[in-house]
Amino acid sequence: MNTLTKTDDPRAVARAEPTTVVPNVDISETKDAYLLEADMPGVSKNGIEVLLEGNELTIVGRRAAKRPEGAALHQESADRDFRRTFVLDPVVDAVKISAQIEQGVLTVRLPKTEKVTPRRIKVTD
Repeated sequence: MNTLTKTDDPRAVARAEPTTVVPNVDISETKDAYLLEADMPGVSKNGIEVLLEGNELTIVGRRAAKRPEGAALHQESADRDFRRTFVLDPVVDAVKISAQIEQGVLTVRLPKTEKVTPRRIKVTD
């Protein structure tokens, strides 16, 4: 069973919500948690929202609009906010989810419930 399931198709979101961008995300697993790292360049701590509703985790990053002096000759970066939603598996301990942003990368730690975390069981006589 997939622990984190994408609910946003980047192409569909781009068509449906032209004011948002789907951030690139890397997901890794440790023995006691899943780590979700989302690229959100230009987003500060004050511009981040991590929302949990039922079993859906939504990350939102808002960038402050930057306007260069003079007329823009060429621009490849969009002045759009970031948004992405994931469906969490029941093995994630929703109460212990934490998040931090550093240098434009949002890291969300999704701890596993204790009953799922591997542990050694002592054998007695």
